Amino acid sequence: MGSIMRRIAVVVLALAALLVGAAAPGTAVAPVAVIVADTAGVLDQNTLVPAVERIQFYEPTRVAVFTYNGTPADNLNEQVLKFARSTHPEWISPDGQKWADGLFIFALDPVGRHVGTYMGEDRKVSLEQRSDIQDASKELFRDAQWTDGTVAGIRRGAELINQPWYRSTAFLVTTWVLAGTAALGAAAWLIVRAVTRSGCRKQIERGDRSYSNVSMDLEVTELNAGTIPESSRYGSQVLEKHRTFLSKYAAATELSNQVHALGKRALSSRKNLKLARRFADSAAELDALDDVISDSNALLNRADTWPTAWDRQLAPFRKDLAGLEQLLAKRHGQGDSATATALRSFRDESLRDIERWTAGLAERRITPEEALDRLYSARSRLSELLENHAGTVIQGFARTDREARLMREQMETAHGGTDHRRQRTYEPSILGTVYPSYTFFSVATFNSGFNTGVSSVNSARGGGGTTGYGSSGGSFSGSGSSSSF
Repeated sequence: MGSIMRRIAVVVLALAALLVGAAAPGTAVAPVAVIVADTAGVLDQNTLVPAVERIQFYEPTRVAVFTYNGTPADNLNEQVLKFARSTHPEWISPDGQKWADGLFIFALDPVGRHVGTYMGEDRKVSLEQRSDIQDASKELFRDAQWTDGTVAGIRRGAELINQPWYRSTAFLVTTWVLAGTAALGAAAWLIVRAVTRSGCRKQIERGDRSYSNVSMDLEVTELNAGTIPESSRYGSQVLEKHRTFLSKYAAATELSNQVHALGKRALSSRKNLKLARRFADSAAELDALDDVISDSNALLNRADTWPTAWDRQLAPFRKDLAGLEQLLAKRHGQGDSATATALRSFRDESLRDIERWTAGLAERRITPEEALDRLYSARSRLSELLENHAGTVIQGFARTDREARLMREQMETAHGGTDHRRQRTYEPSILGTVYPSYTFFSVATFNSGFNTGVSSVNSARGGGGTTGYGSSGGSFSGSGSSSSF
Protein backbone atom coordinates (compact mmCIF):
# COMPACT_ATOMS: atom_id res chain seq x y z
CA MET A 1 0.00 0.00 0.00
CA GLY A 2 2.97 2.32 0.55
CA SER A 3 3.77 2.14 -3.15
CA ILE A 4 0.16 2.99 -3.99
CA MET A 5 0.17 5.96 -1.65
CA ARG A 6 3.37 7.28 -3.26
CA ARG A 7 1.69 7.05 -6.65
CA ILE A 8 -1.32 8.93 -5.33
CA ALA A 9 0.97 11.67 -4.05
CA VAL A 10 2.53 12.02 -7.49
CA VAL A 11 -0.92 12.28 -9.12
CA VAL A 12 -2.13 14.83 -6.58
CA LEU A 13 0.95 16.99 -7.11
CA ALA A 14 0.47 16.84 -10.86
CA LEU A 15 -3.18 17.83 -10.52
CA ALA A 16 -2.25 20.65 -8.17
CA ALA A 17 0.20 22.00 -10.73
CA LEU A 18 -2.52 21.93 -13.39
CA LEU A 19 -5.05 23.62 -11.15
CA VAL A 20 -2.68 26.31 -9.93
CA GLY A 21 -1.79 27.03 -13.54
CA ALA A 22 -5.44 27.65 -14.36
CA ALA A 23 -6.79 31.15 -14.07
CA ALA A 24 -9.37 31.97 -11.43
CA PRO A 25 -12.60 32.18 -13.40
CA GLY A 26 -14.29 29.90 -10.90
CA THR A 27 -14.86 32.47 -8.17
CA ALA A 28 -18.06 31.60 -6.29
CA VAL A 29 -20.81 34.22 -6.10
CA ALA A 30 -24.32 34.16 -4.66
CA PRO A 31 -27.30 34.78 -6.97
CA VAL A 32 -27.78 38.46 -7.74
CA ALA A 33 -31.54 37.94 -7.37
CA VAL A 34 -33.99 35.15 -6.52
CA ILE A 35 -37.46 35.49 -8.05
CA VAL A 36 -40.17 33.01 -7.05
CA ALA A 37 -43.43 32.69 -9.00
CA ASP A 38 -45.12 29.83 -7.14
CA THR A 39 -48.42 29.78 -9.02
CA ALA A 40 -48.94 26.13 -8.01
CA GLY A 41 -48.65 27.04 -4.32
CA VAL A 42 -46.38 24.13 -3.42
CA LEU A 43 -43.18 25.83 -2.24
CA ASP A 44 -42.17 26.94 1.26
CA GLN A 45 -40.59 30.25 0.32
CA ASN A 46 -39.29 30.83 3.85
CA THR A 47 -37.11 27.77 3.31
CA LEU A 48 -36.53 28.06 -0.43
CA VAL A 49 -35.28 31.62 -0.80
CA PRO A 50 -32.58 31.53 1.94
CA ALA A 51 -31.40 28.13 0.67
CA VAL A 52 -31.06 29.39 -2.92
CA GLU A 53 -29.38 32.59 -1.76
CA ARG A 54 -26.67 30.46 -0.14
CA ILE A 55 -25.93 28.56 -3.37
CA GLN A 56 -22.73 29.66 -5.08
CA PHE A 57 -22.59 30.19 -8.87
CA TYR A 58 -19.48 30.70 -10.99
CA GLU A 59 -20.87 33.94 -12.46
CA PRO A 60 -23.44 36.48 -11.17
CA THR A 61 -26.77 34.86 -12.02
CA ARG A 62 -30.43 35.76 -11.60
CA VAL A 63 -32.40 32.71 -10.45
CA ALA A 64 -36.11 32.47 -11.25
CA VAL A 65 -38.36 29.70 -9.92
CA PHE A 66 -41.70 29.07 -11.61
CA THR A 67 -44.33 26.49 -10.61
CA TYR A 68 -47.48 25.67 -12.53
CA ASN A 69 -50.31 23.16 -12.10
CA GLY A 70 -50.67 21.50 -15.48
CA THR A 71 -51.45 18.09 -16.88
CA PRO A 72 -49.26 15.22 -18.08
CA ALA A 73 -50.02 16.25 -21.67
CA ASP A 74 -48.82 19.85 -21.21
CA ASN A 75 -45.59 21.22 -22.67
CA LEU A 76 -43.91 22.87 -19.68
CA ASN A 77 -41.51 24.77 -21.97
CA GLU A 78 -44.49 26.45 -23.64
CA GLN A 79 -46.10 27.30 -20.29
CA VAL A 80 -42.89 28.87 -18.96
CA LEU A 81 -42.55 31.01 -22.10
CA LYS A 82 -46.21 32.10 -21.92
CA PHE A 83 -45.78 33.10 -18.28
CA ALA A 84 -42.57 35.02 -19.01
CA ARG A 85 -44.14 36.92 -21.90
CA SER A 86 -47.22 37.90 -19.88
CA THR A 87 -45.74 38.48 -16.43
CA HIS A 88 -41.94 38.74 -16.59
CA PRO A 89 -40.90 40.11 -20.01
CA GLU A 90 -37.51 40.95 -18.49
CA TRP A 91 -36.78 37.21 -18.55
CA ILE A 92 -36.64 37.41 -22.37
CA SER A 93 -33.87 38.95 -24.50
CA PRO A 94 -34.51 42.34 -26.19
CA ASP A 95 -35.04 40.66 -29.58
CA GLY A 96 -37.62 38.31 -28.07
CA GLN A 97 -35.88 35.18 -29.39
CA LYS A 98 -33.85 33.98 -26.41
CA TRP A 99 -33.86 33.96 -22.64
CA ALA A 100 -32.23 37.04 -21.09
CA ASP A 101 -28.51 36.95 -20.38
CA GLY A 102 -27.50 36.09 -16.82
CA LEU A 103 -30.77 34.22 -16.18
CA PHE A 104 -31.43 30.67 -14.92
CA ILE A 105 -35.07 29.54 -14.69
CA PHE A 106 -36.05 26.40 -12.78
CA ALA A 107 -39.63 25.30 -13.47
CA LEU A 108 -41.87 22.69 -11.84
CA ASP A 109 -45.28 21.26 -12.69
CA PRO A 110 -46.21 19.12 -9.64
CA VAL A 111 -49.51 17.90 -11.11
CA GLY A 112 -48.37 17.17 -14.67
CA ARG A 113 -45.11 15.82 -13.17
CA HIS A 114 -42.68 17.89 -15.27
CA VAL A 115 -39.46 19.72 -14.39
CA GLY A 116 -37.72 22.21 -16.69
CA THR A 117 -34.53 24.29 -16.87
CA TYR A 118 -33.96 27.40 -19.00
CA MET A 119 -30.92 29.69 -19.39
CA GLY A 120 -29.76 32.85 -21.06
CA GLU A 121 -27.26 32.40 -23.89
CA ASP A 122 -24.35 33.29 -21.59
CA ARG A 123 -25.49 30.70 -19.04
CA LYS A 124 -26.60 27.83 -21.27
CA VAL A 125 -25.33 24.28 -20.86
CA SER A 126 -25.61 21.18 -23.02
CA LEU A 127 -28.83 19.17 -23.29
CA GLU A 128 -27.14 16.37 -21.34
CA GLN A 129 -26.26 18.80 -18.54
CA ARG A 130 -29.82 20.18 -18.48
CA SER A 131 -31.02 16.60 -18.00
CA ASP A 132 -28.45 16.21 -15.22
CA ILE A 133 -29.86 19.28 -13.44
CA GLN A 134 -33.43 18.00 -13.77
CA ASP A 135 -32.47 14.51 -12.62
CA ALA A 136 -30.96 15.97 -9.42
CA SER A 137 -34.46 16.98 -8.30
CA LYS A 138 -36.56 14.04 -9.44
CA GLU A 139 -36.15 11.63 -6.53
CA LEU A 140 -37.31 14.35 -4.13
CA PHE A 141 -40.14 15.40 -6.45
CA ARG A 142 -41.38 11.81 -6.62
CA ASP A 143 -41.75 11.99 -2.82
CA ALA A 144 -43.60 15.34 -3.19
CA GLN A 145 -40.72 17.21 -1.54
CA TRP A 146 -41.20 20.19 -3.83
CA THR A 147 -39.07 22.73 -1.97
CA ASP A 148 -36.12 20.41 -1.32
CA GLY A 149 -36.26 19.11 -4.89
CA THR A 150 -36.18 22.65 -6.27
CA VAL A 151 -33.16 23.52 -4.13
CA ALA A 152 -31.38 20.33 -5.24
CA GLY A 153 -31.99 21.14 -8.91
CA ILE A 154 -30.78 24.73 -8.58
CA ARG A 155 -27.72 23.58 -6.65
CA ARG A 156 -26.83 21.17 -9.46
CA GLY A 157 -27.40 23.95 -11.97
CA ALA A 158 -24.94 26.16 -10.10
CA GLU A 159 -22.35 23.39 -10.35
CA LEU A 160 -22.71 23.13 -14.14
CA ILE A 161 -23.53 26.64 -15.41
CA ASN A 162 -20.33 28.44 -16.52
CA GLN A 163 -18.32 25.59 -15.04
CA PRO A 164 -14.54 26.25 -15.38
CA TRP A 165 -12.83 23.91 -17.81
CA TYR A 166 -10.73 22.32 -15.09
CA ARG A 167 -13.88 21.27 -13.22
CA SER A 168 -15.60 19.77 -16.23
CA THR A 169 -16.29 16.07 -16.39
CA ALA A 170 -14.30 15.75 -19.62
CA PHE A 171 -11.20 17.31 -18.07
CA LEU A 172 -11.43 15.25 -14.91
CA VAL A 173 -11.93 12.02 -16.84
CA THR A 174 -8.98 12.78 -19.11
CA THR A 175 -6.78 13.68 -16.16
CA TRP A 176 -7.59 10.52 -14.27
CA VAL A 177 -7.08 8.35 -17.34
CA LEU A 178 -3.64 9.87 -17.77
CA ALA A 179 -2.95 9.34 -14.09
CA GLY A 180 -3.08 5.60 -14.68
CA THR A 181 -5.15 2.66 -13.59
CA ALA A 182 -3.18 2.14 -10.40
CA ALA A 183 -3.83 5.66 -9.14
CA LEU A 184 -7.50 5.38 -10.04
CA GLY A 185 -7.82 2.19 -8.06
CA ALA A 186 -6.07 3.72 -5.08
CA ALA A 187 -8.20 6.86 -5.24
CA ALA A 188 -11.34 4.76 -5.38
CA TRP A 189 -10.10 2.85 -2.35
CA LEU A 190 -9.64 6.13 -0.47
CA ILE A 191 -13.07 7.39 -1.48
CA VAL A 192 -14.75 4.18 -0.35
CA ARG A 193 -13.00 4.41 3.00
CA ALA A 194 -14.00 8.07 3.42
CA VAL A 195 -17.64 7.33 2.57
CA THR A 196 -17.64 4.35 4.94
CA ARG A 197 -16.13 6.46 7.72
CA SER A 198 -18.79 9.14 7.24
CA GLY A 199 -21.53 6.49 7.26
CA CYS A 200 -20.14 5.02 10.48
CA ARG A 201 -20.23 8.38 12.21
CA LYS A 202 -23.80 9.07 11.11
CA GLN A 203 -24.97 5.70 12.39
CA ILE A 204 -23.18 6.25 15.71
CA GLU A 205 -24.79 9.69 16.06
CA ARG A 206 -28.21 8.15 15.33
CA GLY A 207 -27.57 5.44 17.90
CA ASP A 208 -26.35 7.94 20.50
CA ARG A 209 -29.56 9.98 20.26
CA SER A 210 -31.77 6.95 20.83
CA TYR A 211 -29.49 5.40 23.47
CA SER A 212 -29.42 8.67 25.42
CA ASN A 213 -33.23 8.84 25.44
CA VAL A 214 -33.51 5.25 26.66
CA SER A 215 -30.89 5.74 29.39
CA MET A 216 -32.53 8.87 30.77
CA ASP A 217 -35.96 7.18 30.90
CA LEU A 218 -34.78 3.78 32.13
CA GLU A 219 -36.10 4.05 35.68
CA VAL A 220 -39.44 5.48 34.55
CA THR A 221 -39.75 2.73 31.92
CA GLU A 222 -39.38 0.05 34.60
CA LEU A 223 -41.98 1.75 36.80
CA ASN A 224 -44.43 1.96 33.87
CA ALA A 225 -43.90 -1.69 32.98
CA GLY A 226 -44.63 -2.68 36.57
CA THR A 227 -48.18 -1.32 36.38
CA ILE A 228 -49.26 -2.49 32.91
CA PRO A 229 -52.22 -4.88 33.45
CA GLU A 230 -51.21 -8.41 32.46
CA SER A 231 -54.89 -9.29 32.08
CA SER A 232 -55.07 -7.04 29.02
CA ARG A 233 -54.40 -8.79 25.69
CA TYR A 234 -52.35 -5.84 24.50
CA GLY A 235 -50.74 -5.26 27.88
CA SER A 236 -49.56 -8.86 28.14
CA GLN A 237 -47.95 -8.71 24.70
CA VAL A 238 -46.19 -5.43 25.46
CA LEU A 239 -44.94 -6.96 28.72
CA GLU A 240 -43.65 -9.93 26.74
CA LYS A 241 -41.56 -7.48 24.71
CA HIS A 242 -40.45 -5.78 27.93
CA ARG A 243 -39.09 -9.01 29.43
CA THR A 244 -36.11 -8.76 27.10
CA PHE A 245 -35.81 -4.97 27.44
CA LEU A 246 -33.00 -4.95 30.01
CA SER A 247 -31.01 -7.63 28.22
CA LYS A 248 -31.37 -5.71 24.96
CA TYR A 249 -30.33 -2.52 26.76
CA ALA A 250 -27.23 -4.31 28.06
CA ALA A 251 -26.47 -5.48 24.51
CA ALA A 252 -26.92 -1.93 23.20
CA THR A 253 -24.57 -0.68 25.92
CA GLU A 254 -21.94 -3.17 24.82
CA LEU A 255 -22.37 -2.10 21.20
CA SER A 256 -22.10 1.54 22.26
CA ASN A 257 -18.82 0.83 24.03
CA GLN A 258 -17.50 -1.00 20.96
CA VAL A 259 -18.33 1.70 18.41
CA HIS A 260 -17.04 4.51 20.62
CA ALA A 261 -13.73 2.67 20.97
CA LEU A 262 -13.20 2.70 17.19
CA GLY A 263 -10.43 4.92 15.88
CA LYS A 264 -10.42 6.83 12.59
CA ARG A 265 -8.93 3.93 10.64
CA ALA A 266 -11.35 1.43 12.15
CA LEU A 267 -14.31 3.64 11.21
CA SER A 268 -13.31 3.22 7.56
CA SER A 269 -14.00 -0.53 7.69
CA ARG A 270 -17.17 -1.98 6.14
CA LYS A 271 -17.29 -4.48 8.99
CA ASN A 272 -17.45 -1.66 11.53
CA LEU A 273 -20.09 0.18 9.49
CA LYS A 274 -22.28 -2.89 10.02
CA LEU A 275 -21.43 -2.76 13.73
CA ALA A 276 -22.40 0.93 13.92
CA ARG A 277 -25.66 0.20 12.12
CA ARG A 278 -26.42 -2.62 14.57
CA PHE A 279 -25.89 -0.20 17.45
CA ALA A 280 -28.13 2.45 15.88
CA ASP A 281 -30.89 -0.05 15.06
CA SER A 282 -30.86 -1.67 18.49
CA ALA A 283 -30.98 1.70 20.26
CA ALA A 284 -33.80 2.92 17.99
CA GLU A 285 -35.81 -0.22 18.72
CA LEU A 286 -35.41 0.32 22.47
CA ASP A 287 -36.29 4.01 22.14
CA ALA A 288 -39.54 3.10 20.41
CA LEU A 289 -40.32 0.36 22.94
CA ASP A 290 -39.92 2.52 26.03
CA ASP A 291 -42.40 5.01 24.55
CA VAL A 292 -44.84 2.16 23.93
CA ILE A 293 -44.44 0.90 27.50
CA SER A 294 -45.26 4.37 28.80
CA ASP A 295 -48.30 4.71 26.52
CA SER A 296 -49.56 1.20 27.35
CA ASN A 297 -49.48 2.01 31.04
CA ALA A 298 -51.29 5.33 30.55
CA LEU A 299 -53.94 4.09 28.11
CA LEU A 300 -54.77 0.68 29.57
CA ASN A 301 -54.97 2.07 33.12
CA ARG A 302 -56.79 5.24 31.96
CA ALA A 303 -54.23 7.45 33.66
CA ASP A 304 -54.53 11.23 33.40
CA THR A 305 -52.32 11.19 30.32
CA TRP A 306 -54.39 8.58 28.43
CA PRO A 307 -55.64 11.09 25.78
CA THR A 308 -52.05 11.86 24.79
CA ALA A 309 -51.21 8.15 24.70
CA TRP A 310 -54.30 7.46 22.58
CA ASP A 311 -53.38 10.24 20.16
CA ARG A 312 -50.02 8.56 19.64
CA GLN A 313 -51.77 5.29 18.78
CA LEU A 314 -53.91 7.12 16.23
CA ALA A 315 -50.99 9.07 14.74
CA PRO A 316 -49.84 6.46 12.15
CA PHE A 317 -53.43 5.93 10.96
CA ARG A 318 -54.14 9.65 10.78
CA LYS A 319 -50.92 10.15 8.82
CA ASP A 320 -52.02 7.51 6.32
CA LEU A 321 -55.46 9.07 5.91
CA ALA A 322 -53.96 12.53 5.44
CA GLY A 323 -51.57 11.25 2.78
CA LEU A 324 -54.16 9.46 0.65
CA GLU A 325 -55.16 12.42 -1.53
CA GLN A 326 -51.57 13.24 -2.43
CA LEU A 327 -51.01 9.58 -3.28
CA LEU A 328 -54.06 9.52 -5.54
CA ALA A 329 -53.10 12.83 -7.19
CA LYS A 330 -49.75 11.47 -8.31
CA ARG A 331 -49.12 11.10 -11.99
CA HIS A 332 -50.16 7.53 -12.84
CA GLY A 333 -51.82 7.39 -9.40
CA GLN A 334 -55.17 6.33 -10.98
CA GLY A 335 -57.04 8.89 -8.88
CA ASP A 336 -60.27 8.44 -10.89
CA SER A 337 -60.43 4.66 -10.50
CA ALA A 338 -62.91 2.61 -8.49
CA THR A 339 -60.20 1.62 -6.02
CA ALA A 340 -59.37 5.31 -5.49
CA THR A 341 -63.03 6.04 -4.80
CA ALA A 342 -63.05 3.23 -2.23
CA LEU A 343 -60.00 4.72 -0.52
CA ARG A 344 -61.55 8.19 -0.34
CA SER A 345 -64.80 6.79 1.04
CA PHE A 346 -62.89 4.81 3.64
CA ARG A 347 -60.89 7.89 4.63
CA ASP A 348 -64.01 9.99 5.23
CA GLU A 349 -65.67 7.20 7.20
CA SER A 350 -62.53 6.57 9.26
CA LEU A 351 -62.18 10.22 10.27
CA ARG A 352 -65.69 10.01 11.72
CA ASP A 353 -64.87 6.68 13.37
CA ILE A 354 -61.82 8.18 15.10
CA GLU A 355 -64.03 10.83 16.68
CA ARG A 356 -66.51 8.16 17.83
CA TRP A 357 -63.80 5.92 19.30
CA THR A 358 -62.23 8.82 21.18
CA ALA A 359 -65.58 9.96 22.55
CA GLY A 360 -66.40 6.38 23.53
CA LEU A 361 -63.14 6.11 25.46
CA ALA A 362 -63.71 9.42 27.21
CA GLU A 363 -67.25 8.43 28.21
CA ARG A 364 -66.15 4.87 29.15
CA ARG A 365 -68.57 3.32 26.66
CA ILE A 366 -65.69 1.30 25.21
CA THR A 367 -62.55 -0.07 26.85
CA PRO A 368 -59.01 0.74 25.71
CA GLU A 369 -58.74 -2.83 24.36
CA GLU A 370 -61.89 -2.36 22.28
CA ALA A 371 -60.57 0.94 20.94
CA LEU A 372 -57.31 -0.73 19.93
CA ASP A 373 -59.25 -3.59 18.32
CA ARG A 374 -61.20 -1.13 16.21
CA LEU A 375 -58.03 0.70 15.25
CA TYR A 376 -56.43 -2.61 14.24
CA SER A 377 -59.43 -3.51 12.09
CA ALA A 378 -59.41 -0.10 10.41
CA ARG A 379 -55.69 -0.22 9.63
CA SER A 380 -56.06 -3.76 8.30
CA ARG A 381 -58.90 -2.64 6.05
CA LEU A 382 -56.80 0.28 4.77
CA SER A 383 -54.02 -2.18 3.97
CA GLU A 384 -56.44 -4.25 1.88
CA LEU A 385 -57.68 -1.18 0.02
CA LEU A 386 -54.13 -0.03 -0.69
CA GLU A 387 -53.22 -3.47 -2.01
CA ASN A 388 -56.27 -3.34 -4.29
CA HIS A 389 -55.24 0.11 -5.51
CA ALA A 390 -51.67 -1.08 -6.08
CA GLY A 391 -53.11 -3.59 -8.54
CA THR A 392 -54.99 -0.79 -10.31
CA VAL A 393 -51.87 1.38 -10.54
CA ILE A 394 -49.77 -1.47 -11.87
CA GLN A 395 -52.40 -2.39 -14.44
CA GLY A 396 -52.63 1.24 -15.58
CA PHE A 397 -48.91 1.92 -15.86
CA ALA A 398 -47.34 -1.35 -16.96
CA ARG A 399 -47.39 -2.09 -20.69
CA THR A 400 -46.18 -5.67 -20.46
CA ASP A 401 -46.32 -8.59 -18.05
CA ARG A 402 -42.63 -8.05 -17.36
CA GLU A 403 -43.21 -4.42 -16.33
CA ALA A 404 -46.15 -5.44 -14.15
CA ARG A 405 -44.02 -8.07 -12.46
CA LEU A 406 -41.23 -5.53 -11.88
CA MET A 407 -43.61 -3.03 -10.27
CA ARG A 408 -45.25 -5.74 -8.16
CA GLU A 409 -41.84 -6.87 -6.89
CA GLN A 410 -40.97 -3.30 -5.85
CA MET A 411 -44.31 -2.94 -4.05
CA GLU A 412 -43.80 -6.24 -2.22
CA THR A 413 -40.23 -5.31 -1.30
CA ALA A 414 -41.40 -2.02 0.21
CA HIS A 415 -44.31 -3.69 2.04
CA GLY A 416 -42.19 -6.49 3.42
CA GLY A 417 -39.44 -4.13 4.57
CA THR A 418 -36.84 -6.20 2.71
CA ASP A 419 -35.18 -3.26 0.96
CA HIS A 420 -31.87 -3.31 2.81
CA ARG A 421 -30.85 0.02 1.29
CA ARG A 422 -33.37 1.74 3.53
CA GLN A 423 -32.78 2.49 7.18
CA ARG A 424 -34.85 0.38 9.57
CA THR A 425 -37.63 2.27 11.32
CA TYR A 426 -39.79 1.38 14.31
CA GLU A 427 -43.35 2.52 14.83
CA PRO A 428 -43.65 3.71 18.45
CA SER A 429 -47.21 2.47 18.93
CA ILE A 430 -48.85 -0.42 20.74
CA LEU A 431 -50.08 -2.01 17.49
CA GLY A 432 -46.68 -1.45 15.88
CA THR A 433 -45.06 -3.32 18.77
CA VAL A 434 -47.56 -6.14 19.13
CA TYR A 435 -47.74 -6.95 15.41
CA PRO A 436 -44.91 -7.47 12.87
CA SER A 437 -43.82 -4.43 10.85
CA TYR A 438 -45.28 -5.86 7.63
CA THR A 439 -48.80 -6.25 9.11
CA PHE A 440 -49.98 -2.88 7.84
CA PHE A 441 -49.51 -1.50 4.31
CA SER A 442 -49.01 2.22 4.94
CA VAL A 443 -49.28 5.13 2.52
CA ALA A 444 -45.56 5.83 2.95
CA THR A 445 -44.79 2.22 2.04
CA PHE A 446 -47.11 2.43 -0.97
CA ASN A 447 -45.39 5.63 -2.14
CA SER A 448 -41.96 4.07 -1.73
CA GLY A 449 -42.88 0.98 -3.73
CA PHE A 450 -44.78 3.02 -6.31
CA ASN A 451 -41.93 5.49 -6.90
CA THR A 452 -39.31 2.76 -7.10
CA GLY A 453 -41.51 0.68 -9.39
CA VAL A 454 -42.22 3.56 -11.79
CA SER A 455 -38.55 4.57 -11.78
CA SER A 456 -37.46 1.00 -12.52
CA VAL A 457 -39.92 0.66 -15.39
CA ASN A 458 -38.99 4.07 -16.83
CA SER A 459 -35.31 3.15 -16.66
CA ALA A 460 -36.05 -0.08 -18.49
CA ARG A 461 -38.02 1.80 -21.15
CA GLY A 462 -35.51 4.61 -21.56
CA GLY A 463 -36.75 8.16 -22.04
CA GLY A 464 -36.03 11.68 -23.14
CA GLY A 465 -36.88 15.30 -22.65
CA THR A 466 -38.80 18.01 -24.50
CA THR A 467 -36.93 20.95 -26.03
CA GLY A 468 -39.53 22.77 -28.18
CA TYR A 469 -41.80 25.63 -27.06
CA GLY A 470 -45.04 24.45 -28.69
CA SER A 471 -47.24 26.15 -31.25
CA SER A 472 -47.42 29.41 -29.30
CA GLY A 473 -43.64 29.68 -29.04
CA GLY A 474 -43.27 30.97 -32.58
CA SER A 475 -39.63 31.50 -33.54
CA PHE A 476 -38.43 31.55 -29.92
CA SER A 477 -35.29 29.41 -29.56
CA GLY A 478 -34.05 30.01 -26.04
CA SER A 479 -31.92 27.37 -24.36
CA GLY A 480 -34.13 25.07 -22.30
CA SER A 481 -35.83 21.72 -21.94
CA SER A 482 -38.14 19.75 -19.65
CA SER A 483 -38.69 16.14 -18.67
CA SER A 484 -41.06 14.00 -16.63
CA PHE A 485 -40.58 12.51 -13.17
